[in-house]
Amino acid sequence: MSRRKKPKMLVVDDEPDNLDLLYRTFRREFQVSKAESGADALNVLATEGEVAVIISDQRMPQMKGTEFLSQTVEQYPNTMRIILTGFTDVEDLVEAINSGQVYKYITKPWDPTELKGVVDRAAQTYDLLKQRTEELEACESQTLLLSTLVKLTEESQELETALRAIAEVFAQAFETQGCILQIIKDGGFASPVGRYSSTDELLDLSTDALTQEALSSATLQYSELADGPIKAHLAMPIYYQQKLLALLSLQWTQAYNLSEEEKNSIHTSAQLVGLLIAAMG
Repeated sequence: MSRRKKPKMLVVDDEPDNLDLLYRTFRREFQVSKAESGADALNVLATEGEVAVIISDQRMPQMKGTEFLSQTVEQYPNTMRIILTGFTDVEDLVEAINSGQVYKYITKPWDPTELKGVVDRAAQTYDLLKQRTEELEACESQTLLLSTLVKLTEESQELETALRAIAEVFAQAFETQGCILQIIKDGGFASPVGRYSSTDELLDLSTDALTQEALSSATLQYSELADGPIKAHLAMPIYYQQKLLALLSLQWTQAYNLSEEEKNSIHTSAQLVGLLIAAMG
């Protein structure tokens, strides 16, 4: 059975005993990284990337915990930040909490059960924020796709230029490394072709099995691939008034979780592409 990947955590404390205790407390549920200062912690983030939860001591030399956490907000807005403090730094903590820099503060010595409960809730909140952020970004990208398609249908330009623009905006909307809009005439591939690629190793649609399945079934087909640089491929025939006009190919260099909402967006967009090709072809 596949296991859920552990979320990442960063613990920051200038006292090695506390640092080791935090590591042992959470290492079973999280991928835990350690840092002994705010500066070291910033370096860890630069190397490891975004983490779900940061637990930081407040009283550290050179850089206080709240000062360190404030420097992570812009780049990692979804990360949950927890402060450990053995002092009554009320003003610093209130300001940090009010500005959204700190999710919760825990007084030292902390109760392990309380801390685990706070961290569990923080990790759940992170997952929710991350999901909503990704959904919003996807919605914005797909809105841009549709608005671009509508704009192109209203403008008079060469079909080849329009196809290249469409391929690029499809790639942006669905985070693909490659997009091909292949014109089809008299049952075969024809020119022009719209192509966008950040990799030199796109699939050859003339010999691709998924492409042939999409054309023969007249439906969208998606598959993850085990071999080769392309790890996921979507192929969809584009029709206008029941006439086959083109094939859309989206190619990813890593596995891609294609949602039903994205499939619906692709269907809607493909209808506009079909209208555009029919008008300009």
